[in-house]
Amino acid sequence: MGDVGNRGRGGNRSEGGGEGSSNDGRRRDRRDREPREEREELDERVVDIKRVAKVIKGGRRFAFRTVVVVGDNKGRIGIGVGKARAVPDSIRKGTDRARRKLYTIPLSGTTIPHPIIGEYGGAKVLLKPAAPGTGVIAGGGVRAVLEAVGVRDILTKSQGSSNLLNVAMATLMALQQLYSPEQRAAMRGVPINRVRPFWEREKREPALTPPPPADKPTE
Repeated sequence: MGDVGNRGRGGNRSEGGGEGSSNDGRRRDRRDREPREEREELDERVVDIKRVAKVIKGGRRFAFRTVVVVGDNKGRIGIGVGKARAVPDSIRKGTDRARRKLYTIPLSGTTIPHPIIGEYGGAKVLLKPAAPGTGVIAGGGVRAVLEAVGVRDILTKSQGSSNLLNVAMATLMALQQLYSPEQRAAMRGVPINRVRPFWEREKREPALTPPPPADKPTE
C-alpha cells in the first residue's frame, strides 16, 4: 500500500518535472524565433545637461533635461530631448527620441550648398559654405550638430539667444531649408554650374585665338 502511494507521488513528481522542462523548451524556442533588433551605429553627442524642477503639492521635484544630437556623418541628423530623475536615464531617452526622428540633409561635398539662416525661439544661426580646408568655424551646439551631420568646412555665426537647446534646434532648422545644387538650378532655370560654390565650378578652357598674321616681306 505504501509502495503504491510512493509510486503515485513519484509519478506525479516526474510528470510535473516533465511539464516544466517542456515549458522551458517552448520559452527557449520562442526567444530564438524572435528577431533581434540591431542598433545602427551613429555618432551620439550630448550637447547640454541641465537640472530642472517641477513644482508639486509637497514642494519641488528635481529632474535632469538632456539634449542629445545623433548623426551618421553622411547627411542624416536628429535631435532629442530626454528628461528623467537620473542623468543616464535622461541621456538614454534623448538618444532614443533622436534616433526615431532622423532628417536627411543635402550636402555639397564637405560643406553646405548655399548660405542659410535658421531661427528657433530666440536663437538665430547663420550658416555659410566654405572652401575645403577651412574647418568647422563654430562653437557650442552649432558645432555638435554640424559635425554629426557630416559637415567639415563651414562658416557660422550665432546671432541670437545662447540657449544651447534653441541654438541646436535653430541649426537643425537651417539645415532642413537647404536645397541641393540640382534643385536650385531647376527652380531658377539656370545651368547647375552657376549655383555651385566657386571652388566646385567646372573650369572652362580658354577659347583658342588664331595667331596674328605674319608680316609680309618688303621688296
